Amino acid sequence: ADAKKKGWFSSMFQSISGKASLDKADLEPALKALKDRLMTKNVAEEIAEKLCESVAASLEGKKLASFTRISSTVQAAMEEALVRILTPRRSIDILRDVHAAKEQKKPYVVVFVGVNGVGKSTNLAKVAYWLLQHKVSVMMAACDTFRSGAVEQLRTHARRLQIPIFEKGYEKDPAVVAKEAIQEASRNGSDVVLVDTAGRMQDNEPLMRALSKLINLNSPDLVLFVGEALVGNDAVDQLSKFNQKLADLSTSPEPRLIDGILLTKFDTIDDKVGAALSMVYISGAPVMFVGCGQSYTDLKKLNVKSIVKTLIK
Repeated sequence: ADAKKKGWFSSMFQSISGKASLDKADLEPALKALKDRLMTKNVAEEIAEKLCESVAASLEGKKLASFTRISSTVQAAMEEALVRILTPRRSIDILRDVHAAKEQKKPYVVVFVGVNGVGKSTNLAKVAYWLLQHKVSVMMAACDTFRSGAVEQLRTHARRLQIPIFEKGYEKDPAVVAKEAIQEASRNGSDVVLVDTAGRMQDNEPLMRALSKLINLNSPDLVLFVGEALVGNDAVDQLSKFNQKLADLSTSPEPRLIDGILLTKFDTIDDKVGAALSMVYISGAPVMFVGCGQSYTDLKKLNVKSIVKTLIK
């Protein structure tokens, strides 16, 4: 106990006097506290663990400035790491890309994917509304030819938003319906085609195969994964399995995976924003929108700085 006490005193003294170069033992308590905090905010344990390891690696052997506490040094390094993860490696600016496609005389195609019941159609309609606000013409494609009522649901949204919808009813091949929808959009001059697909569990082989075919046949500009912020690590699991399946089933040497994430029910999670971080960390795809409410206007861009603050406070 004496040695422990002495060790604690000397490390306290060193951290105040600024002589210490940090080693793992100095960092451990602060990192453990940070890891626990991230997990209470719904960050998956193995991701919290990896983050702490990378922060430790970046700080080991560094000298502390005078009068700096180890915990605040660790916190600053963690903040930097979180911002780096949540700021996408590949920036996707939908409006810029829509205009680029328009110049090439072709519609910009977005495919919405995800498991059952996460609100794909509703959030597709919110994205349609957001595009309309930016003076972009939109057409919906009803390619959920599997679940009864899906086409009607999309039709209701299209009617409310006063935009055209392309539909062929049920039990058709969704890949073919999407292809015809894109051709129709080219003819009628729509800027964007938003493709609704059937909700499917990530381990449903036939439906995942159908989705892979739709993506391969139509090579959309954006594959958007709709997940619930509420289910936290389940959503992380869904996303990584979706990507795995799309990679396994793809016929091309460069398989198309998830390009971006739309997180729904973001208003219901309080400070448990960790799912957003975990999903980006696992997939490298940015969170492009967060849904926060029932009406068409309830769609926001993710504010990285505020998420990082929430994770660390």
